[in-house]
Amino acid sequence: QVQLVESGGGLVQAGGSLRLSCAASERTFSIYAWAWFRQAPGKAREFVAAISWDGKNTYYADSVKGRFTISRDNAKMTVYLQMNSLKPEDTAGYYCARAGAFYSGPFADTGRNYDYWGQGTQVTVSS
Repeated sequence: QVQLVESGGGLVQAGGSLRLSCAASERTFSIYAWAWFRQAPGKAREFVAAISWDGKNTYYADSVKGRFTISRDNAKMTVYLQMNSLKPEDTAGYYCARAGAFYSGPFADTGRNYDYWGQGTQVTVSS
């Protein structure tokens, strides 16, 4: 059973930054693609960002492109989401998720191609 633990959420003013982390209990971490999703109250879950299993490719939702950066550290078995220029509409619970081994996409879906999920970390951006 793979466990994913997110951290780094919190309350920040608009224009501020946060860095989310997702630590995985997955010794074969390096062969998996990883992603971040978010869900605001009363709204559907939405794709935010993904990174390919080899780290060579990243994918972003249009709403966060240019502001968020996804990265990975295979040695630490951790995925990060650096969020800059935060907006009130970024307020949501943020969840990391694992795709299949050597998965090549599509990444920006509803989450049906991801098999493990973390419990989430709350991000609240005040105006």
